[in-house]
Formats: sequence, structure tokens, C-alpha cells
Amino acid sequence: MGVISLTVFVLYFSLLFMIGYLAYRRTKNFSDYILGGRKLGPFVGGISTGASDMSGWLLLGMPGAIYVGGMSGIWLAIGLAIGAYLNWQFVGKRIRVFTQISNNSLTIPDFFENRFRDKSQLLRVISSLFILIFFAFYISAGLVGGAILFESTFGISYTTALWTGGIVIVLYTSIGGFFAVAWTDFFQGILMFSALLIVPIVAFYYLGGWSETIALTGNISIDYLDVFSGTTTLGIISLLAWGLGYFGQPHVIVRYMSMTSSRDITLGRSIYTIWNVLALFGAIFTGFVGIAYFADTPLSNPETVFIEFAKVLFNPWVTGVLLVAILSAIMSTISTQLLISATALSEDLYKGLFRKKANEKELMLVTRIGIILISMFAIVLAFNPNSSVLGLVGYAWAGFGSVFGPAILLSIFWKGCTRNGILAGMIVGGITVILWSILSTPPMGADGLRMEQSAAVIPFYLYELVPGFFLSLLSIVIISKLGSAPSKEIIEEFDQVKASGI
Repeated sequence: MGVISLTVFVLYFSLLFMIGYLAYRRTKNFSDYILGGRKLGPFVGGISTGASDMSGWLLLGMPGAIYVGGMSGIWLAIGLAIGAYLNWQFVGKRIRVFTQISNNSLTIPDFFENRFRDKSQLLRVISSLFILIFFAFYISAGLVGGAILFESTFGISYTTALWTGGIVIVLYTSIGGFFAVAWTDFFQGILMFSALLIVPIVAFYYLGGWSETIALTGNISIDYLDVFSGTTTLGIISLLAWGLGYFGQPHVIVRYMSMTSSRDITLGRSIYTIWNVLALFGAIFTGFVGIAYFADTPLSNPETVFIEFAKVLFNPWVTGVLLVAILSAIMSTISTQLLISATALSEDLYKGLFRKKANEKELMLVTRIGIILISMFAIVLAFNPNSSVLGLVGYAWAGFGSVFGPAILLSIFWKGCTRNGILAGMIVGGITVILWSILSTPPMGADGLRMEQSAAVIPFYLYELVPGFFLSLLSIVIISKLGSAPSKEIIEEFDQVKASGI
């Protein structure tokens, strides 16, 4: 199987490099490189958003959580499905129109600065720094997942696997920019979706069907069938709260900004929702059927349940394709995040603070250098082979949801929002997540299931996104109301967006 899997992986990498080269040929300017010239269609936009959004945790972390805790982990999927739909429904069109009207903003920090006419550039700097901090952990989570995959498939060391995956992703992302990221994500999203439908269906069939699998799982422990088993009120709230995080995820928001028109977002929402719901339940059932299938030989690493199914249920060629699906999930997210992070360095910090007259060629060079530097830092963070993919993603997800979620929502829906309010909200949200995570000992890891019974620390087992999001929201409202009202120019721009009917 090793030779066949290696062949499939090589063919897959070749396809990615070809897409990267074609995207390079199509990229004419810096706007094309970081936002695709706002020419992303609904089909590519919808599916590629799903692929970059869900990442390797959908095939590794989510099935692993269900394998360990049973159906009580379903609350996470419910929260994500609801949050994703609401984000597309309410934020998608509005942010697409607002970023174009507001001086054609190309990045989230750029939007905040233009939206509130911030000549101090504090909004740009603070938001860029938070992007770099939390994406480092998010990218690290993807690299951990890729290293686990390579290590399990080819028997190479974790460190070698880490460097191999990192180098491949850096090459095609830095060469092709946004077009490469979007089209590879589209292809990878289809592959992920197919894999998450095929694996649980075949596994259920092997065990004798749904009823037989339920009976086998119930015989191991009836708790695996109970959606409330092992959870608490705080645990369920923590899992559902993942949905709040969608409002502040830069790699999701940037897809709305890049679509051809606000009308395309409506169709993209439908495509994404179908993809998202079916993929989430495919991941849940993969972990659930794994409880019964691997009952006699428990997995040492729960997050490898999809990998093990791919190895034992299919012929080597299909196994190779399914393992590539995991790599697709990982690479689709890392590439998007690398590009956004590097853009924060080049457009928002380098040009914004030091080289205001930097030309497009110079900015693309700085962006490519940024991709390499950020990758190196993320690889260092990922050196611990015991890192949890879901834990790392959960921390970054909470960070972005708290820093940018309330800021984006109030920026596009509240006329009375001010620059100082947004600045306070971002700082309070980011600091809350960092401190809350430190005070959670052991860290809650965002799975909502590991709850200690010490009265002194139980409040800190609430997922850090919840206090971070609401404290940020409260800070923005209070500081905005205490300070000076927005200028006439800012109010007129807000009214212009509202008059567009979005």
C-alpha cells in the first residue's frame, strides 16, 4: 500500500502545482493576488469556503471527539451548522458591499481603517497583529494534522512529515496567490465531501447496517448513544458557541469579499450549507461507527479513526485517494490562512506603516516572503507530536471569533459604532481569550467534555469564545456610546450601504 499511496500523493501534488502555475499566469496585479480581483463565483466560492473553513479537524479532530465521547459531541456540529448559515445569511452580502464602497478595502484591517477613517492606523495594526497571532496556532493545527497523516501512512518521522507538508503548501500558495488557493480549495472540498460520505457508509455496511451498529455500540456503553452523556450545561454551551466564531473568521470573511457580486453570495450560501451539513454528519458518523469497529483494538490516537478506516476497508488505490482527502482538508485551510497572514504583513503592516508608496511587484514579493516566515513559525509551534488538532483549532477559532466577530457585526449593522469602540472590543476580546485559556487548567480544549468538579475553577471551563465574544461586544457598545458620535462622512457611507437593500 505504501508505494500505491505514495503514487497517489505524488499525482495529487502535481495537480496542485499545475493549478498554482495556472493561477500564477492569471494573476495580473496585487488585487488579483490577495483577493482574486473579486471574481469568485458561487460554486467555487461556496465549496472552497467549506474546504478552507473546516480544515483537517473535520476528518481528524471531529471524528476523534465522537470516537472518545460518543454522540454528546453532536452539539459542536449543531453549533457550527447554525453559525455558518447565519454568517452567510447576514454578514456575507453586507461585508461584500461595505468593503467595496469603503474605499475598495482589500483586507479586514484595511476595511476597519477605511470604515472609521482611522488616521492613527491603530485599527490596522492591532487587527493585523491578532491575525498573525491566532493564525499561527491555526496553521500549526493543520501542520500537526498533516504530519500525523504522513507519519501514519509512510512511517516517516513526525518531524520529517511536518517539514514535507509545510514545504508543499508554501510552494503552491506563494506562487499562485488567491486564484491558486480558491481553485485548489474547490477541488479539495469535493474530495473531502466525497470521502466523508463514503467512509461511514462503507463502515456501517461492514458492521451490518445502522441497527446492528447501534446495538454493538450500546453493548460497549449506552452512554455513547446519549447526546447528554458526560456533558454539563457549560459543556453544551461551549460546543454550541463554536457557531459564534464564524462571524470573525478572516479566512471565511475574505471569501465573501472576493465574490463577484452580493447576488452570488445567495447561491453560494445554498451550496455551502448543503456541503457543510452533510460533511459534518459524515464526520460524526465516522467517529461513531469507529466505536464499534475498533472495540477490540482501541486506537492509541483517537484522531486517526478516519485514517484507520481508510486503511482497513478499501483497496490500496481507494485508500490513497481517501488519505489524500485528509491532506486536502489540511492544505485547503493552511493555504488560505497563510495568504491572509502574509497579506497582513505586506499590505497592512509593511505598506501601511513603512512603505506607503510600495508598488505591486514589491508587495507581492513581501507577501511571498511573509508566507515563508509565517510557515516557519507555525512549524516550530507544531513540533510537539502530542498536540491536539481540535485543541489548537479551538484556541484560534475562539481568538478570531472574539477579536473580529463583534467588531465586524457592529461595524456593518450599527450606525453608532465608533473607532474607539472597535479598538476596545478587539483588545478586550483578544486578551480575554488568552487569559481565559491560561486560567483553564488543564485547558478545556473547546470540546466541552473535560469538566473538573472544583468550584473554584469551573467557570473557566466555559469555552473561552463565550466570554471573549460577549465582553468584546459589550466593550464596543459602551465605549462607542461614551465617546464622540461618528462623523457625518461615516454616517453617510453607512446609509449608502443600507440604501443598497442589503
